[in-house]
Amino acid sequence: MTMRVVAGLQKGRRLRQPKAPGLRPTSARVKEALFSILADRLHQASILDLFAGTGALGLEAMSRGAREVVFVENHADSIQVLRDNIKNCSVIDCTTIMAQAVESFLTTRSSRHAEPLFDLVFADPPYEMTDLEPLLRQLDASGKVASKGLVVIEHFKKT
Repeated sequence: MTMRVVAGLQKGRRLRQPKAPGLRPTSARVKEALFSILADRLHQASILDLFAGTGALGLEAMSRGAREVVFVENHADSIQVLRDNIKNCSVIDCTTIMAQAVESFLTTRSSRHAEPLFDLVFADPPYEMTDLEPLLRQLDASGKVASKGLVVIEHFKKT
């Protein structure tokens, strides 16, 4: 299956995928539906993409008008693919990769005076993570989500 950016400035742009078992990229159909729902929230939004993988969700948001995306990923192969996808989409200047575990990112304060607040957070944790409550608590406690921010979590249908 070839992954692509579905719409916006980068529409049709191919995205690389790591070759590893158990990876399940978000389908074009799901992205289309999700971003149709989120359309009004994307213009100039600050996006946080947790468990970013290939960066497909954050890059789709950039293509559709987001201002910036911070990607959090700790798997080395995925980070390299993510870097390649960011470069291929020509959005290096408005993206940041945090090469660390999501839990570490959420519990570490930035050395900067004011940390960015994210308008939209995507989280696509591994399917074996069936208890999402700790992730939601950490995200809430982090103070990284804007007061009117929205969190979107992908999960296994049986979770």
